[in-house]
Amino acid sequence: MVPFGGWDMPVQYSGILAEVKAVRTAAGLFDVSHMGRLYISGPRATQFLDWVLTGSADTLRVGRARYCMICNESGGVIDDTIFYRLAEDRYLLIPNAGNRLAVVEWFESWIENRFSGMPGADPAVSPAVSMVDRTESTALIACQGPGAARIMDSLCEDAASSVRPFAWKEVNLAGKPVMIGRTGYTGEDGFEIVAQARDAALIWNSLMEKGALPCGLGARDVLRLEAGLPLHGHEIDQGTTPIEAGLSRFVRFDKEYVGSVVLAQQNEAGTERKLVGLTVAGRSAPRAEYSILHRGEIIGRVTSGSYSPTLDTSIAMGYVLGRHASPGHVVDLDIRGRTVSAKIVALPFYTRSK
Repeated sequence: MVPFGGWDMPVQYSGILAEVKAVRTAAGLFDVSHMGRLYISGPRATQFLDWVLTGSADTLRVGRARYCMICNESGGVIDDTIFYRLAEDRYLLIPNAGNRLAVVEWFESWIENRFSGMPGADPAVSPAVSMVDRTESTALIACQGPGAARIMDSLCEDAASSVRPFAWKEVNLAGKPVMIGRTGYTGEDGFEIVAQARDAALIWNSLMEKGALPCGLGARDVLRLEAGLPLHGHEIDQGTTPIEAGLSRFVRFDKEYVGSVVLAQQNEAGTERKLVGLTVAGRSAPRAEYSILHRGEIIGRVTSGSYSPTLDTSIAMGYVLGRHASPGHVVDLDIRGRTVSAKIVALPFYTRSK
């Protein structure tokens, strides 16, 4: 167990290699209750989210979910998030654990300064946008892997497998009312379950009894790295934009919102640095902050790295100068004073079979 984002979190249960294998071949189980649950509602909730998110709330249908970023005025990423449209004017937004309070403060400032009320209405009585943080009264459990749908179906009164990717549904799971979303952070098929905190242990044990293997932070980090998924504080932060991180597909360029001017300019003109994948032969895994070199010159730095048990090689993500970002380029890594050759490759490293 280790401290993580203000919570005590498990690094591993049976071991990182076994847990990664379970998710890639069967089903793994993650307690991700440290992630936030912010419920946002009101007659101007959609307008508000369209202002603070890089993805469109207006075009998101009820019953669906979308991944995007929360950016500052300079286009830097305050957090990345998945948000669900629960009703015409009600949403659930999932921030990262370490960023939850910063996101709440950011949202509150915009609600107060730009979305405080409706014309002719008392904002204290009828607020245009309301935000309720239910992180501590609810739990979030993820069941991930090619066997996840079978396990979920065996516990749900309504077939979980009928839920489309990036959609959600309210069901009874192990006899308890929950919301399930077909989303995750592993590169595999799977579900994320929002339950009442008092029901979390029962739901966890029920999923485990059906064959899902408990997994910790170590496996979660390897899995998301293999899938080329960014981690806030590593690949993205308030000094990094989605365009630099190769996430422009999750950014709107058709209307104004916080940071949109900078993001549009970068999308048009390009950026000085780009996020790339790196492969290194063997198990000598590069780690965050290791220098990336070309002919002895530092051209970037590693943001995340690990041995990949799925691919049986070492992998990393990092930023390099744009002229060195093409797949196939060979660069060097400074691994604790030792120079090791690496190859730039396209992301993701691993893609699941459909």
